Amino acid sequence: MLWLVVAALAVRQMAVVLRQPPGERLTDLETWIGENGVLHVTGSLYDSDRFTGTPFAGLVLKPLARAAEQNLGVLWTFGSLLLVAALGVVAARALPGPVSRRTALLAAPVAISLLMVSLPVRDALHLGQTSILPVLLVLLGCFVVRGERAPGLLIGVAAALQPTVLLFAVLFRLTGHRRAAVTGGAAFAACTALAWAVMPGDSWTYWVHHVAGAGLGGTADGLANQSLHGALLRSGLAGPLEIALYVVLAAAVCCLGLRRAARYAGDGQLLLAVAVTGCVAVAVSPTAWQHQLLWVLLAVVGRVGKRASDRLVWPAVVVLVLTLPGTVLLPNIEAVFPVRDNVLLIVALAAACAVPFLPRASEHWQHPVPAERAAPVPARWSRVPLLPFWRRVLSRPNLLLELLLIRVVYSAYAHVRLAATAGRATAEHHGRQIHSIEQWLHIDIEHRANHAVVNIGWLRGFFDYYYSTFHFIVPLVILGVLYVRRPADYRWARGTIGFATLLALVGFWLYPLAPPRLMPGLGFIDTVHGVQDFAKPDYGSLTAMTNQYAAMPSLHFGWSLWCGVVVFLLAPKVWMKVLGLLHPLFTVSAIIATANHWVLDAVGGAAVVALGFGLTHLLAGPRKPRPAAVPAAAKPQDDLAAPLPVPVPVQMPRATDDPVGGKQL
Repeated sequence: MLWLVVAALAVRQMAVVLRQPPGERLTDLETWIGENGVLHVTGSLYDSDRFTGTPFAGLVLKPLARAAEQNLGVLWTFGSLLLVAALGVVAARALPGPVSRRTALLAAPVAISLLMVSLPVRDALHLGQTSILPVLLVLLGCFVVRGERAPGLLIGVAAALQPTVLLFAVLFRLTGHRRAAVTGGAAFAACTALAWAVMPGDSWTYWVHHVAGAGLGGTADGLANQSLHGALLRSGLAGPLEIALYVVLAAAVCCLGLRRAARYAGDGQLLLAVAVTGCVAVAVSPTAWQHQLLWVLLAVVGRVGKRASDRLVWPAVVVLVLTLPGTVLLPNIEAVFPVRDNVLLIVALAAACAVPFLPRASEHWQHPVPAERAAPVPARWSRVPLLPFWRRVLSRPNLLLELLLIRVVYSAYAHVRLAATAGRATAEHHGRQIHSIEQWLHIDIEHRANHAVVNIGWLRGFFDYYYSTFHFIVPLVILGVLYVRRPADYRWARGTIGFATLLALVGFWLYPLAPPRLMPGLGFIDTVHGVQDFAKPDYGSLTAMTNQYAAMPSLHFGWSLWCGVVVFLLAPKVWMKVLGLLHPLFTVSAIIATANHWVLDAVGGAAVVALGFGLTHLLAGPRKPRPAAVPAAAKPQDDLAAPLPVPVPVQMPRATDDPVGGKQL
């Protein structure tokens, strides 16, 4: 099944690339070896900044320029996918042992799938870049070929294509492979000298004028440059001060990172050592574009954490960062912009210098400390829970991973919610259906409530503020309190609201619905967003950030009802329970009074929340498991026949028995 996933991802990647118009696919490759590419025309490769490779790369690609004109997109994309597959197979076979049979079977397809969906591979396929090849050459040199000279030769050729890869020669030297290190340096020098001899002007331009390609491609301070140099430029530094600071930081990262890599190689974790060295190369390179960051994904093989609950944190962080853009991982808050803009660099630096990867000699390498789970007990129905392995974990989850996953899930929710629309006509048709049903049921109170609130200024202001503010704040506060004070109940509560939100997305997709404020001719007043101009075709799109027709079910009321139920069940004080129940009451009043939802929308919100609680109970069992029933044979037949407990005399210590300074007890 995993290999079928790999095949599907490969087909999808080829389709995504080849469906693009000719001028928008393989843009970098087209500017190199296309009909009017820089490798066809006379003059320097670097007359413009379109060619970002080394002179040796240009020397290698020049003979392929005319041969690649026919079927350029198909052949290049298919060849790149083959390189990705080879890279995944080599990386899977290089996992540090001992490796279980299951891991050995699943490693290759999982590795290739992760590579396929990673941002560097997707970017390289879209642009037609060659950045996958140096990574594969390094892995072949470290894990496939034998001897000392062949690995060094492959490293030298890879460094001629991507200069910072020469750091692997230093890794060879630190791990005792002196001949391989010398061979790698000699091969790099030979390839570079060959390019100098054939193209002296281009070599001078690349190595001297552009300082090893630092001035080619996009601007060095752009977000695409995920290196220390780019981060310093984005922070506002420039000139000699920035260069001096960059050199000092790069030297420190090289020293610390390469020493760590050598230590992991000596520990038998050579793949992790390769990943750490690659992360160092990413950080210290003058320019590290997104398609050159594939090294960071290899760091997923490192094992971090003594507890089983922490073991998945580092792999999850690496996979999320390497597959999703920073805008999805972190909220649009100015305070986190420096982290969001440099998240790939931060992960690379962490892997190179900071993450405490476990050595293979650690007692927790194979057997981490297991998470504390509730003991299994019989439920009311024999088929509950349906997933018996999903037992309640009593400890709180890792905070970093939890915040990251919550943010990613919410971003996915926002994107699906925005896409779940069928147009104004369908939404208004459904709105008339809901209005007719409410009239038949005699619960169409929206118009009267809306106009009554409009005439009372302070009440209108209260409901407008409540609708706009408390929708997100209250659920987040409750989740935060449960995380700190009730970790086991936190997992249960998080699961219920997650299922409810997922079911609501299905409702948004299947039944787009215009709220009362967007129904022309019914006389509703939008108290929150202002008067709508129904003459404009897109009047319902108040912003590009939300889908105005995602009204059924109402998550405003659904989430507030979830808050009320959770507080009522878990709060220790009566006044807290009452206060929790007031929140859904105020929310349903606000969504009706402001004309943002129908009454039946609230009913739908209550339904998905009830289903969320039900699914959590069905899959994972009850929140508070019932104690196991005592067998009838173990119970005494008659209370009078049961033997009375015999009192056991307890000897109290004397004052002189106190071992602490003779004080009396």
